[in-house]
Amino acid sequence: MENASLAPQPGHLYVVATPIGNLADLSDRARALLAAVDLVACEDTRTTGMLLHRLGYSRELVAYHEHNEIEAAEGLADSLGAGKSVALVSDAGTPTISDPGFRLVRACRRRGLPVVPVPGPCALTAALSASGLPSNGFLYAGFLPAKTAARIAFFLRQRDFAFTIALFESGHRIQAAVGEIAVHLGAERVICVAKEISKLHEAFFIGPSSEVQKLLAKASLKGEFVLLIAPAGFVL
Repeated sequence: MENASLAPQPGHLYVVATPIGNLADLSDRARALLAAVDLVACEDTRTTGMLLHRLGYSRELVAYHEHNEIEAAEGLADSLGAGKSVALVSDAGTPTISDPGFRLVRACRRRGLPVVPVPGPCALTAALSASGLPSNGFLYAGFLPAKTAARIAFFLRQRDFAFTIALFESGHRIQAAVGEIAVHLGAERVICVAKEISKLHEAFFIGPSSEVQKLLAKASLKGEFVLLIAPAGFVL
């Protein structure tokens, strides 16, 4: 008997997690749905088109990104309301987690349309699971502000937060952010910088912020980073 969870249903939105680096991390369920849905709503049609090509699939792609999200969300919701099945994907990882998708999911919830999560890779939870930092609770705060003063203000506001703080940061600002942590949260504050998770150049830099700062000074800073900050007083 066919597994119903592998066959897309009319009028259903599937929030599909895609690999953050290693294609083998794509689940069987995600593969089956991407092969059969009517539409794939994606952040970048070139990136998703390449993924589908590698999988041997050909689907109709709809651009859905930060610049057209408001209009595209309603159009996709209309398609769902008309009985189309839609897979929502981002360039990598789980949609809506610091990626487009929230407005489409909200539009579906407002209209009473089914939304089905298809779990899979997420850089945030992957970094936390392998860091050795406390994972009994955490604050996910997305990307750090681009401006120095705003980053420092964030660190100072969260200085005494009782759980691990999880953030995304770009390669050209990660050194500055770690340096600011060393100054404003303390040189002994334990942090983890996870780079290029599941990719060829994956690396974890873990320890007191002052030590991680030295390690990053010798490392290649190309790629994508997750930054984790342990609670004050935590000792690795």
